[in-house]
Parts: sequence; C-alpha cells; structure tokens
Amino acid sequence: MKVIVTNIQRFCLHDGPGIRTTVFFKGCNLRCPWCSNPENIDFNIQDYIYNGKKGTFGKEYSLDELEREILKDQKYYSTGGGVTFSGGEPLFKMKSIEPLLIKLKSLGINMCVETALTVPDIDIAIKYIDEFIVDIKILDETAKTKINGDNKLFIKNIQKLFKNNKNVKFRIPLVPDFTYTKNNIDKILELLKKYKPECVELFETHNLSEEKYKSLNLEIKKFKKIKKEEIDELCNRINKLGIKCTFIKI
Repeated sequence: MKVIVTNIQRFCLHDGPGIRTTVFFKGCNLRCPWCSNPENIDFNIQDYIYNGKKGTFGKEYSLDELEREILKDQKYYSTGGGVTFSGGEPLFKMKSIEPLLIKLKSLGINMCVETALTVPDIDIAIKYIDEFIVDIKILDETAKTKINGDNKLFIKNIQKLFKNNKNVKFRIPLVPDFTYTKNNIDKILELLKKYKPECVELFETHNLSEEKYKSLNLEIKKFKKIKKEEIDELCNRINKLGIKCTFIKI
C-alpha cells in the first residue's frame, strides 16, 4: 500500500501537543476559496512549471517508508508530542494507513489529525487517533455552494467523536463573507455551547500560498481582512460560554 504525501514537516509546535511531525496527505473533498494548501486539493500527483522551474506536488510513500520518516523524530515525542496527519483531508487515508496507525499506537506515539470532518467514515480514526483538531467552517445553508460542505455529515461525525469521548479541539478560520457572517457565527456558537470543548482556536487567512496557486493555474481569491476588534469580540463571546479561546497565527 502506498499513499501520496506532499510534505513531512518537522518540529511543529501548533499541530497538537508537544513537538510534532506533521504529514500532509494529498486530496480533499472541500473547495474552500481561502485554502492555504491548494496543492493538497487534488488526490493525484501533479506536475507543474512555474517561473521556468519544473516541480511535482506529491510523492508516493510505502507505509514502511512513512514509518521511518516519522520515527526519525521519535526522540522529540517525549515532550508529549507525536505525529499529526494533515492535508488535504487526512481522514480519507485512515483505511490505507491503518497498519501504520497500529504500529505507532504500539510504540505509544501520540497521534492527531487536522480535519474538516466531512468524510463518510471516521471509525478507524476513532479507534487509533488521540486528538482531533477540527475546523468549523460554514454551518449555515451556504455551506454546499460556498465550499462543497455537508453539514449533516459534519454534525453526525461531531456527535460520534463526543459520544466516544475523544479529545477534540475546534479551530475557526475567520473569513469575512464566508465563515465570518452573523448567521454562521451564531450557529458556531450554538455548536460550541452544546459540546463545550476545552478550547477553541481562531485564525485568519493569508496570501502566502499565492505562488502555489499560480503554479497550478488556479485563481487565488482576495479576502477582506478581519478586524482585531471583531476577533476580540468573538473570543469574548466564546469565553463567556466557559470555553478558553485563543487567536493563533497559521
């Protein structure tokens, strides 16, 4: 079994507890206009030419190769760290990498996923993954048209995570006219009030991936920048629910 990976990023400090190794898988079913990893949307390896330079987004790894890459950083995992699977949407890869998950579990290595949680089956992830970092994007009726979202599936999976007492951290991308609208924020707050996670992280979008978009001949959207006072107001509303809220830079 082989999987397609675009990057293995070492010494990560914001992708879960402790010092982590983050593995970026290729492939996602959502189409978020603010995506900072457009090279991970398509499920296949992609060749590109940009400014006269040829390159490839994606490389096939066997599970043994991926295990060796992860274990290169094992000495750092004593900090409470471990490996984080990201993407793209890493939950699409859980069945393919299950033997690797079993091995890492046997070694006591903490495992996280960064996910939008809109996949049909999360049972394998529930069995092995220690922490779920879940993006809450659009919960109102515009989800399908704006990002190809499926809110019924998202809510079903949220219910399953909490029913199984999984460790869940929510992240909210703040994108004016998309995620940051009155209706959507109200729905997000309703969800937070219901599930009461320990903490929520807010972050804003950026244009640091502009060259990637150009290399893939994709249009990069320009968004309004959220105001500091809007971030502070939302953080205060979340804090009033008894939930710790922080703003992070990604």
